[in-house]
Amino acid sequence: MTTRMLMLSVVLGAGLTVHAQTPAQGGGAAGRGRGAAAPPTPAPPPGSAGIYRSDAELTAALKRAIASANGDQSSSPIANTDQYRVNIVHREKAAAALAHPGNTELHYIIEGTGTVVTGGTIVRGAGGATIQDGETHRVQKGDVIIVPAGSAHWYKEVTTPITYLEVRFVAPK
Repeated sequence: MTTRMLMLSVVLGAGLTVHAQTPAQGGGAAGRGRGAAAPPTPAPPPGSAGIYRSDAELTAALKRAIASANGDQSSSPIANTDQYRVNIVHREKAAAALAHPGNTELHYIIEGTGTVVTGGTIVRGAGGATIQDGETHRVQKGDVIIVPAGSAHWYKEVTTPITYLEVRFVAPK
């Protein structure tokens, strides 16, 4: 993994101007367990030093997440606040199509190859959710995918395990 490029992406992603997220928009832990969701961590204030994660921290977090995922998708948080969510996501296999209302996403492919479908309409079937009439793209290391808020996206095929930086935020109107 080229973490220097990853850190550059984190710094760029953390500098986005965004609006606060609610748990329903992906900013909290609503629906994941019993009790009230923990309030999201506030983003660093303007003029502060920001958030820094070293290569060693990112690599260790990713390895722990992959080990505990048992071959399923894993996600290691880098900076999840009330304004944005930044994670490293690792996929061993294809997954169902989905959309995040209110949240724009940027995926920067760190390693791996596969096929991503964006846009179109989510179709739910016995084999899981797919996309009809979307755009299909082969992705590889260095590629960027920007998924507008509410747009369908689907890692249809994972040829070699894909790891990507995910920056999810509420896009200004």
